Amino acid sequence: MRALGVDLGEKRIGIAVSDSNGKVATPLQVIIRSKSIKQDHKKICDLVDEWEADIVVVGMPYSLNGSKGLAAKTVEKEVKELSSALEVPVATQDERLTTVTAAKELAIQGLDSKKQRKVIDQVAASVILQSWLDNRT
Repeated sequence: MRALGVDLGEKRIGIAVSDSNGKVATPLQVIIRSKSIKQDHKKICDLVDEWEADIVVVGMPYSLNGSKGLAAKTVEKEVKELSSALEVPVATQDERLTTVTAAKELAIQGLDSKKQRKVIDQVAASVILQSWLDNRT
């Protein structure tokens, strides 16, 4: 089972993919947001087809206390729209602190904050996806 991980941001969408066994998530790419959500979703659909993904896992930005703030409500609305555009199921995964985790991993690899900006969204998507992979039964 291959899964595609998605970190929906305002300016960029981070994408990660799992191996065909659904065990390990790997950062894939960053999609720069266009002015059209439909166009952005088309790019995700194309990646689902290209990678033959069986499910899409989207990070849900809950507040630190676990509640759904404005960001989570915005992502929730977009997840519904994305679900309509895809032929595979869409799951959500708590993404609290994933960007912090991604930044720490990139810092360990020697990337400064300027270099991190180009890849942090795809690394955050891989953290989200790996968490989902590790927690499923």
